[in-house]
Amino acid sequence: MSPVHVYQEIVSNKKPKVAVVEALQEFWQMKAGRKDSQLRQGALLIYEGVGSTSPPYVCFVTLPGGACFGSFQTCPTRAEATKSAAKIALMNSVFNEHPSRIISLEMIARLVAEAEDSLKIQNKEHEDRGAGINAYRYMLEQNVGKTVLEFQEVMTVFQLLHWNGSLKAMRERECSRQEVVQHYTHRRLDDDMRAAMAIDWIAREKENPGVIDYELGVAETELETLRKAGRELRFPKEKKDVLSLAKSQIRERKMLNKNS
Repeated sequence: MSPVHVYQEIVSNKKPKVAVVEALQEFWQMKAGRKDSQLRQGALLIYEGVGSTSPPYVCFVTLPGGACFGSFQTCPTRAEATKSAAKIALMNSVFNEHPSRIISLEMIARLVAEAEDSLKIQNKEHEDRGAGINAYRYMLEQNVGKTVLEFQEVMTVFQLLHWNGSLKAMRERECSRQEVVQHYTHRRLDDDMRAAMAIDWIAREKENPGVIDYELGVAETELETLRKAGRELRFPKEKKDVLSLAKSQIRERKMLNKNS
């Protein structure tokens, strides 16, 4: 079936003919099999069910390239939650194949111009604005030919580094923006990166008790709002995962101290 037919079938109110979980897997397998494929992890799809003993159930699916979507419907079973997540992910995957979603020099010029306008509205200082725009342009240029969804993990890494305060710490250590961008452009989000950020938040919790619970509440609200709207979720989900890891490690340390 062509992308257009798949898309029409997915959004139809009739009983769907497309088995969305299988269709999503086949879509990315086909994409990973292309000669020009730049997918570092092949066609790997990662499904995560949110721990719950009763409905409604929630499921997240992370696509090759790093984009994440979640079940956006009210799901009475785990299977329905998986299908709902796969449905919105497949819709976005199909749409992502449109030529307008492939990073090109023309797209970079447009995105950089939009970013500059946004920072002007926010009245950012000239020096910070210029450095940030240059870093953004460099990241985009390193990913020419990729689609927007395939670029998502790179963007999420830098969003997390900014949110976590890591970029500021690197500047204070006199690391150049180019060095930072060159290093992290090719860095995948993994357990080691999450663990390092969790350590930072454990330290902040000691200085400012309650900060983790506050940030976790913000991340959970953002994640829930975007999930129900069918939006891309990787950044708020990773924030929640980092903060949850930090909180669990603090709890484990307290238990060890109590039993020792």
